[in-house]
Amino acid sequence: QVQLVESGGGLVQAGGSLRLSCTASGRSFSINVIGWYRQAPGKERELVARIIRGGSTDYAASVKGRFTISRDDAKNEVYLQMNSLKPEDTAVYYCNCDAQIATNTFRFWGQGTQVTVSS
Repeated sequence: QVQLVESGGGLVQAGGSLRLSCTASGRSFSINVIGWYRQAPGKERELVARIIRGGSTDYAASVKGRFTISRDDAKNEVYLQMNSLKPEDTAVYYCNCDAQIATNTFRFWGQGTQVTVSS
């Protein structure tokens, strides 16, 4: 099992910034992909950004140029720097990873952290 714990959410005015952090812990695992999803009320959960093993990144079109994902492999942490926030970025943000344990790959989710952007 891999536990993902997010932090850094909160309330911010439009145009402001927030930095989310996610720490992965567990025994004998390696992360293939780690990133962030979000879910706004009444909407489906969507990919925000992810880092694939080797360092390549994917971003949702709606956040490109405003959000930056990064990771610290030594700490098993991933970060999401969110700048120029908009009210439509309001959502619960979930950390997600695809981790290899022994010969199998599993998907894990964090508990989520609320981000609210006021206009």
